[in-house]
Amino acid sequence: MLLDACHPKAGSSRVRIGYQRDGVLLLAQSEGRLETELKAVGVTGVEWILFPSGPPLLEAMRAGAVDFGATGETPPIFAQAGDAPLVYAAAEPVTGAGQALLIPRGSTVRSIAELKGRTLGFTPGSTSHLFALQALKGAGLTLNDVHQVPLSPPDGAAAFAKGALDGWIVWDSYFALAERDLSARPILTANQLPGTSSFYLASKAFADGSPKVLSALLTSLSQSAQRGNARPDLAIRTIARASGLSEDIVRISRRRGPFAVAPLTDALIARQQVAADTFSEAGVIPKRIRVNDAAWRGWMVAA
Repeated sequence: MLLDACHPKAGSSRVRIGYQRDGVLLLAQSEGRLETELKAVGVTGVEWILFPSGPPLLEAMRAGAVDFGATGETPPIFAQAGDAPLVYAAAEPVTGAGQALLIPRGSTVRSIAELKGRTLGFTPGSTSHLFALQALKGAGLTLNDVHQVPLSPPDGAAAFAKGALDGWIVWDSYFALAERDLSARPILTANQLPGTSSFYLASKAFADGSPKVLSALLTSLSQSAQRGNARPDLAIRTIARASGLSEDIVRISRRRGPFAVAPLTDALIARQQVAADTFSEAGVIPKRIRVNDAAWRGWMVAA
């Protein structure tokens, strides 16, 4: 695929949305209402593109193959540090209960400190990367004190199942599946670490060229989130059917935090800045970034 040919034009009538197999975007994709609601602002087609995690989604956005998507807090930090032309468009404050550091069944490890010199799997550039930095720092360690194993969530699940990892940092639904199918034991969850948010992100070309479409898109997603929270059983069935996951796994994930699509606030941006500073201070990204430089406030005005 020639990604250079995929850069959107101002006022484009087609919107390409990158999504993962959980959350508001999957719910919206399954409902089928978004396409109808965006017709009012001139959108003639919506293309949904599935990704296993945030980093490849934002790589596609940087290449011009995706206009809009959602990730955890970390992928946009790496993207902004790499001068990727994207913006934060809205936020989803998270409880942190849906991400954990898992230890295999039968492991004698009982604390983060005991992982020193052992293998720790996580997805580089994802929210699990920030989790690793924060968790190890709390135990007086750094990433240099463990054997880092960079893995996508599906590859991490396979490695963890084979016993190739002493610890694995991952989010739902992989977290819930590992607990159910592998008797994995969480020794730390993200709600015990500094608070973060997930974010809805857009390419700068899309935000600048189609601000009314972006605002309408966020409004529609916010309504999907509200419907999902109001009718959780229906949302669980919808996501299970669309993702191929069992309803019990989706139910566990949904109990760990509500759906949300919230306008950006100074507090949310400040919290994201703390996460960005964690990476720059650890030397993981090449420079300090200002998160607010990439904040798009258009929906706040329209909301």
